[in-house]
Amino acid sequence: MASFDEWLDAYDIVYRTLPTSSDLRCPNCGHPTLRLVFTAPPGSEHGYASFWCDTCLEGIHLSRAPIPDGVGARLLDVPAEERNRGIPDYRLVT
Repeated sequence: MASFDEWLDAYDIVYRTLPTSSDLRCPNCGHPTLRLVFTAPPGSEHGYASFWCDTCLEGIHLSRAPIPDGVGARLLDVPAEERNRGIPDYRLVT
């Protein structure tokens, strides 16, 4: 299993490519299936980041993450089932 620090390194690389997509490979399984979704209060420049691999379903969750210009965020004031649609129940690396 990749360490939390390896996941943070991958997050930093993917984050810096936003709003374009990245072909970076998962630090755990090596597949190029990393996903990053932000959730935030309306109008906020910071929120929560969910970062995971769609293949091995491992990843990290960060709070107070800055949301880059040009990147949309899911809103915290919508129902959880709508807000979390498409985000799997992935295993958090700590």
